[in-house]
Amino acid sequence: MPNLTERFQQWVREGREHLEGATLAPDLDQVGLVMQAGDGVATVQGLPDCRLDELLIFDGGARAQVIDLDVDRVGCMLLSDVQSVVAGSRVRGTGDVVRVPVGPDLLGRVVDAMGRPLDGTNPLRAEDFVPVERPAPAIVDRALVDCPLATGLLAIDATIPLGRGQRELIIGDRATGKTAIAVDTIINQRSSDVICVYAAIGQKSSSVAQVLDAIRRYGAPERCLFVVGAADAAPGLQWLTPYSACSMAEYFMAQGRDVLLVLDDLTKHAAVYREISLLLRRPPGREAYPGDIFYIHSRLLERAAKLAPERGGGSLTALPIAETQGGNLSAYIPTNLISITDGQIYLDAGLFHDNQKPAVNVGKSVSRVGGQAQANVLKGLVESLRLEYAQFLELEVFTRFGTLVDERTRRLIEHGRRIRSLLNQPQFAPLSLGEQSVLLLALAEGLLDTVPLAQIERLRVGLRDFLSEHCPEILECTERSATLSDELRTRLKQKLPAWTASFAAASRPGPYGAASGTTDHQPDRLPAGRA
Repeated sequence: MPNLTERFQQWVREGREHLEGATLAPDLDQVGLVMQAGDGVATVQGLPDCRLDELLIFDGGARAQVIDLDVDRVGCMLLSDVQSVVAGSRVRGTGDVVRVPVGPDLLGRVVDAMGRPLDGTNPLRAEDFVPVERPAPAIVDRALVDCPLATGLLAIDATIPLGRGQRELIIGDRATGKTAIAVDTIINQRSSDVICVYAAIGQKSSSVAQVLDAIRRYGAPERCLFVVGAADAAPGLQWLTPYSACSMAEYFMAQGRDVLLVLDDLTKHAAVYREISLLLRRPPGREAYPGDIFYIHSRLLERAAKLAPERGGGSLTALPIAETQGGNLSAYIPTNLISITDGQIYLDAGLFHDNQKPAVNVGKSVSRVGGQAQANVLKGLVESLRLEYAQFLELEVFTRFGTLVDERTRRLIEHGRRIRSLLNQPQFAPLSLGEQSVLLLALAEGLLDTVPLAQIERLRVGLRDFLSEHCPEILECTERSATLSDELRTRLKQKLPAWTASFAAASRPGPYGAASGTTDHQPDRLPAGRA
């Protein structure tokens, strides 16, 4: 009779072999219940292992992102099927964060913050799915911002140059042309290799449709991506829109491409985050914004960078837009964004109502990258432009009181008026760097001082035809082109005086008092005015 000890050991060995060969381990799944739901947010109980920013899935298929953790409950914002989530609904944690599709198939498409198509065309073929929240590139992975990003707007390229990898804030009161500057910048990339991503945050559907129509008519929509979190979308989708757009843009940056990201606008984004936080009963701070309102924007904009050559050399340029009230730059959200970005383009409501468009206030606008990122063809032509324009503005205010001025002061004022007229540019008509350099050369040489202000716009419209005939190579100038050669400068100085003089002669009074050579109709090539 075998020993009892031996039998017990044999039984243990058999049991161990049986357990190792079988798959009897139960699959544990944590299930929570919705305590409260409404207004795009929900409070869930029963998920003790839930993590911050985790993706939750409800029984009806709705999704949510965790943004608030408490001792016995979690707060989340709903990302889809808001109406199907009610108190008592079951919810499960996925153990993963929110991810969005990326890949070249997104170019030319209109999607929401989750990457779902909104344009009614074919389904997306995603190359990969990446988290919406990603760490910014480390300092050692970055390179200096030294390559310009041309906007096509003389007021910006000449006085507030932008660089690829920069973060430049566009700020101003409501309806002063902030989106128009961003749209013109996107349109100007039709002649470059820059990929453009436009993120509409809390915008009306009609406003988004106007932007889409303008880019499709004048730009290169096949190299653009539109991420829309409309005003009627769930608050969670509106809050997620800039992060999703940034992740989609980073895919192309990792491929070594240059990307332009427009965030329109972060003021509405902050308001949406305040709304979500108050609904979840998070402690309010200044102006009822939560305490981490600065952090949510800084961790977003820090992802814009110029990567080092060993990291691919790609770049992500961010143009966030912010709205002020009554021109108050010292408000909470504007000061936060100004401290995060590398400069700001300030749009003045007074200039806008005086029909100076784009209404860029050169004195309050700044680019902290400066001349390091200015196009070579413009360097040397704009050294004294800001100073001359500032002197003119002071002299103009002084002479409004009817004070008599000497001849030198009168010439400075007339020269300043030509500068202001050149900086006034219609929408959807960006200028190439070659055209800008020729206009600045004519301005520096004093060739425009005899041209009446009424003829400046006609001169700008006819500039491309003039250059195509007499100096076509200058139209091929790019951001990386060298400065104007001495031979090219000499040829332009020989051809420009006669051409500018023709516009001065066109305004001289005719035999019956009317200006000769003028007509009542506008030229066919004159684009529509800035909206």
